[in-house]
Amino acid sequence: MTWFKSIGTTEAIFIGLFIVAYLAYIYRLATIAKRLKTSFRPLLLKVLIRTLAFALIIFALMGPSFGDTTKEVKSEGKDIYIAVDLSLSMNAQDVEPSRLTKVKYELNNIVQAFSSDRIGLIIFSSEAFIQCPLTYDQSALNLFISTLKTDLVPNAGTDFSAPLNIAMEKLELAEGGPITQQKSKIILMISDGEDFGEETDKAAKKVESTGVKLFAIGVGTEKGGRIPEGNSYKRDRNGQEVITKLNSESLRKLAANTGGSYFEINEDQNDVKRLIRAINEVEGEVRDTRQIDASANKFYYFLGAAILLLILDAFIRRKTLRL
Repeated sequence: MTWFKSIGTTEAIFIGLFIVAYLAYIYRLATIAKRLKTSFRPLLLKVLIRTLAFALIIFALMGPSFGDTTKEVKSEGKDIYIAVDLSLSMNAQDVEPSRLTKVKYELNNIVQAFSSDRIGLIIFSSEAFIQCPLTYDQSALNLFISTLKTDLVPNAGTDFSAPLNIAMEKLELAEGGPITQQKSKIILMISDGEDFGEETDKAAKKVESTGVKLFAIGVGTEKGGRIPEGNSYKRDRNGQEVITKLNSESLRKLAANTGGSYFEINEDQNDVKRLIRAINEVEGEVRDTRQIDASANKFYYFLGAAILLLILDAFIRRKTLRL
C-alpha cells in the first residue's frame, strides 16, 4: 500500500491535540460515572467505535492506494521552426518601439506557450541560417531571441525561399528520413512581407506537398515607416528617405498556398493569441509510449467505513445512571 500524502508536522500536532482532548473527555466521563457510583463499561463500546472511525478518517485523508495495475502514458508534441526576417526594414518604427523589438517580445510569449514542443529558430534576409536547432530548452531559445538584430545576416534583400528550404531540410533530418504528410510539423514565418526571391513558389509547393503547416505573421503597417541608419534614416540613390511598408499580400499568398493562416502585428492589431490557438489545434505526434505501474487512490473505502461507524454510534444508546 502506498500513500498519496504523508502526515507532516502540522497534521501530527493537530492529531495529537485531538487525541489529548478526547482522552480528557473520556477521563471526565469516567470520573462522573465514579461519582455517580455507576459502571463506565457501557460507554467503552462507543469509545472504541469513535476511536476507530477517527483512525479511518485519518487513513482516508492520507490517500491510501493499493492494487497493481499498469497505465499507458503517451508523450505528444510538435516540431516548430520559427523563421524571423532580419532585413534592415525590420528596424522600422511604425510598430513601436520597432518591428524587430516587438517581434522579440512576442516570441517569448510564443515559446512559453509551447513548452512541451520542440522549437527551432531560423534567421534570414537574402540568406537563411539556423540560429537554434529544434530544442525543448526554453532558456536557450529565449537567449537566442534576445540577441536577434539585423546585422546578424547579409542584407541584400529578402528571400522567403531560403528559410523555407532550410526549415524543410532540418525537419526531414529530425525525422531521420523523408517527411511525408507530417501534420505535426510547423513553420512560422515572421516578416514585413517584402520578398524579392524567385524560388518562393517552388519552396511553398514543397511545404504543401509534405503536409507541413505554415503560419505567417506580418509585422508593420500599410502606412509604413522610415528605417533608422546611424543617426539618420536610410535613403535611396536619389537621397530620398526610404519608407518601408507591410506587404501583407505576399505573406497571405504564402500561407494560402500551403494551407496555413496569416496573422498580423501592427499598431492596432496583435494576432499572437489567435496564432497560439491555431497552433494548438494542430495535432501533435506521439513521441514516446510507455507503460507505468499505477495504483488508484482508495480513500473512499476508509471514509465509507468511518461514516458507517459514526452512524452506528448515533444509534447506540448507553445509560450511565441507573435509578
